[in-house]
Parts: sequence; structure tokens; C-alpha cells
Amino acid sequence: MDLTGMIQNPAETQEDGQRMSKEEYAAMKKQEREDMWVQIDAQAQEVFRDGESLQKFLDFMAGQYNMPRVPNLLLLYSQNQELHLVKSREEWRRENRYPQPDAKSYTYIIQTEYEKDGVTRQGYTVGKGYDVSETGGKPLEDRPQQSIQTLLGAVLKNQDVRLQIPEQIPEGVQAQYIPKHRTIYIRNGMPEVTTFHAVNRELACARLDQHDGNYRREKVNAQAYCATYVVGKYYGIDISGFNLGAVAGMQENGQKDPQELRGFLNDVRNAAYSIRGHINRELREPEQEFIADNLFAVGEGQKPVRSKKGKEQPER
Repeated sequence: MDLTGMIQNPAETQEDGQRMSKEEYAAMKKQEREDMWVQIDAQAQEVFRDGESLQKFLDFMAGQYNMPRVPNLLLLYSQNQELHLVKSREEWRRENRYPQPDAKSYTYIIQTEYEKDGVTRQGYTVGKGYDVSETGGKPLEDRPQQSIQTLLGAVLKNQDVRLQIPEQIPEGVQAQYIPKHRTIYIRNGMPEVTTFHAVNRELACARLDQHDGNYRREKVNAQAYCATYVVGKYYGIDISGFNLGAVAGMQENGQKDPQELRGFLNDVRNAAYSIRGHINRELREPEQEFIADNLFAVGEGQKPVRSKKGKEQPER
């Protein structure tokens, strides 16, 4: 069978069937990228329209725990707010799952490296991903629901800042990070859920401290508050006491520069994912018993022997 004239690459052709030149194809891809950033910036402003809009996006952020960049979260959210977990075809394949034949794909940014003039540079390309709801194969492991006592134990253990219960703490202060002391002071005797959120809020403040002498609580408290919400949402803790409308108002209900809004959300994501990572590490069961080394035991080496003069010499 002669296939000549039957094969056509749509990425390299125009609607009239004429083959694109190299320059035309590059211009088309550039326009695609520009349109994508317009979409991302518009979504960043929409997120802060009001408290309800911000809450929905933070719920989305809590679910898409594998996405390392805020532009991707915004881009995916603009395409479908009901997505649960998006990964590329290759990422799903490594987990023995595969997109269904009619699965809808979603556009997101993939980081790349390339070499130019002998220097390795960072770039990106636009890729496609699929939501877990439209894949089949090996079942995903369920994340066990942890009790608030267990989660609190993980939060309070092995932190890289000091946690301390002071003898006295000012009225109205639940917990507070003091950068000069690298310490979080916590009011004792609060309800467990309140303690969980209050400690996580201050841990987020500590994560956002760049230790350059410029830390100001008023610059990070809104981001820390949102990060606390994301952590609580991820672990299924009661989050009904959060007032995200106040945060949206502080961001002028999305009228600020989109880049500034993306920076705000990036701080939220970094702090929330850092706290979650610590909790998950502490939840893993450490080895509690002695186990014989057997195969991997270290050899004892040569045993010394005594010469006739009584001096120790190695065995030959």
C-alpha cells in the first residue's frame, strides 16, 4: 500500500494544507505560550475575587499535591475546577495506570533543560496530562485518615524551629513565631484542632522567614493563614473557622498585579507543602526492633597472632 500523501502532521501544517515554515511554526508556538500566560494571569486575579473563590482554589491546591509550580495549578484550575490529580501519560504508566481511550487531556507546563553556548539553561514546554478519574489500572493506595492526636504528634516532633510553652502568653495569642529566638511559643490547653491550626500557621511563618533580617509578620501572615487552611484541608481537619474573604480583600479582590498574586500563592504552596512533607515523614513508622545484619555484617578483619618474641603479628 502506498502511503505517500496520506501522512500528515497537524502540528506542522496550516488549515489550508500548506506546510508551515520553521519561522511560522516557531511563531505559532510563541503565540500559544503567550496566550497560556494570559490565561494564567487572568485566573490568578479571579482566584482572589472573593473569599469563596479563594477557598475553592485552595481546596484544589490541597488535592494537586504533585504539581510543583503555581502557574500549573492556575492553568489546570482554569480548564477544570473538578480535577483531582493530574499526571502525564508517562507518570501514570510508571504507576501501572493508563488514560482511558476517550480521556480528556489537560495542558500544563513541563520544566526542561537545554544547552546553549555550552551552558545548561532552564526552559519549559507545554505538555498534556490526564486526571486520575479518567485512568484505569492498578488501584491507587488510599491515604489513611489520621486522628487529630496523631497529626498533632507529627507536627510537634523534630521541627527545625524550637517549640515552647511559655509560662505566660499575651491574651489573644494562640501561638507565635519569634524570629529572633527561632522559636514558636504555644498557648497550652487549647482544643486540639485549634492547636493544630495555630502551630501550622506559625510553622508557615517560620518557613517564609528568609533569615535576612527583613522578616515582618504582617508581610507573611496572610500567606501563612492560607497555607494552614491547605494543610487542614489535605488532612481532613475541620476548617470551618477560616475567614478567607478577609485575605481576598487584602489582595484588593484580585485587582493587584497578576505576578504579585502568583507570588502570594507560591508562598502559600511552598509553606503548605513543606509542613505536609514534615508531617508525612513523621507519620512513617521507624524501625523499632533490632535486626541481625547477616549478609551485610561487617567482617572482623585479620586476627593478630603472637610471634615467638611475644609481639603481635597479623596472620599470613
